[in-house]
Amino acid sequence: MSIHKTEAIVLNRRPFRETSLIADFFTLEFGKICGLLKGIRTEPQKFSSPVELFSLNEIIFYRRQNSDIQLVSQCDLRHNFDSIRRDVTKVSLASVMMELLQAVMPAEEKNEEIFKLASSSLQEMESCVKPEKIATIFKIKLLSLSGFKPHLDSCVSCGNKILSQSKFSLSLGGLICATCNHKDKNARLIFRGTIATILHIEKNEMKNNLNLGMNPQIKTELNLILNAFLNYHLERSFKAQKVLDGMQHTMALPLRT
Repeated sequence: MSIHKTEAIVLNRRPFRETSLIADFFTLEFGKICGLLKGIRTEPQKFSSPVELFSLNEIIFYRRQNSDIQLVSQCDLRHNFDSIRRDVTKVSLASVMMELLQAVMPAEEKNEEIFKLASSSLQEMESCVKPEKIATIFKIKLLSLSGFKPHLDSCVSCGNKILSQSKFSLSLGGLICATCNHKDKNARLIFRGTIATILHIEKNEMKNNLNLGMNPQIKTELNLILNAFLNYHLERSFKAQKVLDGMQHTMALPLRT
């Protein structure tokens, strides 16, 4: 077995037997890996981290041949993002980000840009008064950096530049022009401002994107399109997003008198 050390963000964790945990990590140097932490549930002092969701750690693991689960011998906490954990909305949004990262990234595919995106997004969310904006930026940048993004530069069907109002096709994965409208009768109109916002976020760094204004219509359409695109093309729904949507709906209900 070969031994490795790397920074790692916890994407998911689950009990293994009565004494141990299995955790999914997104690492700086090895991409997404699955690790076994033996004995952590009965002897937590063996590790200097509680291995909580979206915490940043430094791990040492043994790569085992013919196994998808690596043996984690050491896990040292670097940042637990406690200020996020004290805010239920931020916890929900960070959980959505981790679930998306888990779903989009293939196993053991290194991507330093996406690791830095995830860690910087969590750091910004700690002090940000609009954490929903961080989560939206993260979704758009994750799709762009992973090569999974919707096609917005031209018509996804014919490749022609779109000069008039366009529609967004979930099934085709991008914009379609007026000539190609018949190829997806379920395509929906999309604001030019929404397209411009996505393209701006794709091309700019986090700090610049945080200063980008989003009116309520564009913000709503962005979330609808991004969530629908992810659900359709990944062929799954996201538990954390459902919890967040339910929580936001409850908070928006009028109080009874």
